[in-house]
Amino acid sequence: MTEEDLHLHFSYQARALSTCEPSSEDLLEELICSLVHLIVEVPLLDITYNILFEAVTTLLILLSYQLFQKDILREGLIYRCLTRGRCLSLTSRLVKTLLYNFIRQEKCPPPATHIFQPQGDGGGLLYGLASGVASGLWNVFTLGGAGSKSGLDQEQNPLPLSNQSLLLLLVLANLTDGPDYPNPYKQAVICFKNTQDTSSIPSPQPHTFQINFNSLYTALCEQQRSDQTTLLLYTLLHQNANVKTYVLSRTDMESLVMPILEILYHVEERNSHHVYMALIILLILTEDDTFNRSIHEVMLKNINWYTERVLTEISLGSLLILVVIRTIQFNMTRTRDKYLHTNCLAALANMSAQFRCLHQYAAQRIIRWCSLFTQPCHVNFLQVLTHSLALPLPPSLCQAQDLSVIEEVIRMLLEIINSCLCNSLHHNPNLVYALLYKRELFEQFRTHPCFQDIMQNLDTVIGFFSQRLEQAGTDLSVERVQEVIKKGAAALPKERLKKFPELKFKYVEEDQPEDFFIPYVWSLVFNSGVGLYWNSQGIELFSMDSP
Repeated sequence: MTEEDLHLHFSYQARALSTCEPSSEDLLEELICSLVHLIVEVPLLDITYNILFEAVTTLLILLSYQLFQKDILREGLIYRCLTRGRCLSLTSRLVKTLLYNFIRQEKCPPPATHIFQPQGDGGGLLYGLASGVASGLWNVFTLGGAGSKSGLDQEQNPLPLSNQSLLLLLVLANLTDGPDYPNPYKQAVICFKNTQDTSSIPSPQPHTFQINFNSLYTALCEQQRSDQTTLLLYTLLHQNANVKTYVLSRTDMESLVMPILEILYHVEERNSHHVYMALIILLILTEDDTFNRSIHEVMLKNINWYTERVLTEISLGSLLILVVIRTIQFNMTRTRDKYLHTNCLAALANMSAQFRCLHQYAAQRIIRWCSLFTQPCHVNFLQVLTHSLALPLPPSLCQAQDLSVIEEVIRMLLEIINSCLCNSLHHNPNLVYALLYKRELFEQFRTHPCFQDIMQNLDTVIGFFSQRLEQAGTDLSVERVQEVIKKGAAALPKERLKKFPELKFKYVEEDQPEDFFIPYVWSLVFNSGVGLYWNSQGIELFSMDSP
């Protein structure tokens, strides 16, 4: 059924008894406005939970005509009702209510919840009849109504109203802007403030409101493992400066970052869109130098989900480095997605000047990363790359690896190491130790013109500390080597290291982001909506193989 056909079912003409002229009324707009009013006006209680859930779900269903269109819809009857009709004045209240539904994380009340409660110990026949009728009517609106799969849905998602409200919020926030009017729901998401903000300066935005940022932060941390919550966090960090400032000011940043790292660590089990959103969140956070410093001050113990090595104690910063490097290695050997590794490298580059007290294992992984490019195929790559101006590239090599991607990764890797050495060498003896221990890995990079400038600083550091170790004697213990490195770091003149531009990358959203986000949001609705079932054969917006 098209949107126009749906509209016909909600249109009628009424003729007054004393006149021959009919008057028309748009019941579709009346329905939508009534649903919005119901959501924002009715308080969330046990007895109202299910009707609120049905109201949110109905709005999702009314908007779902986008699922059956291949192109992004930029206009429509329901779209106009929500963005320019009588609902416009309720924009901020609707967004605020949906956010609070997500924040509260209320579980679905038990089916036996009564609308009417007996007075005292009795209640009598009248109460019994009223309760029976009310319960029967209420069951029409409950999740256990006919034709639903409530048992399964509630087991998989015990927070149906929270989930459905978040999905509706994401759908509304990603509606396209009109030619002469912006999406009011996106405006509301961009400009809302903290309830603790006592600023008297009026907001220029028409749909601003206030919400408790502490409660929002807690909900985002607790629910981060779901695609839709990660997408909400991305949206708020990227678009709402108030939320971003608040998040970066938190002293318990590990509560937010750890779930993100766990998503990336289990990259094999996650869909590509979820991984992208998690990486972009890290990139946005690493744009802030205070964040980059503070994560090395947060110490973690016994990371259960990190199974490659027992980490009894490690800083959040070192763990972040380990997980991002692992993600890059997975990408280089499996998916070879340039967009993914570019964001990983950008996040590490943003952090590199602020590396502090790197864990021994993190330092080893940074240096061992180079060993990826000492394998036979990569050695051949470097040889071919060196002579690429004179010799054509072998077709087999072009098929095996994208040479430009590998060159970019090597260059950025060397720049990250160089940035750390130039800015915080004295804070990272473990990195210097790992560099000296594996210095032969870098020999192949010295002769290549793309890397020679960066290799000058690495060679300076390697030569300086190698000389000091030779002067210290032979058969040195690990502890003695570390001692020599720490003393040498304080003695190395900074002017001996060539200055390079600061490594700083900023996330910029692609042109026409709706081409990515609208199909992604609706794929989440299709796959995660509670009690929502569409015929998959009619879906045109995205491939059924997509996340």
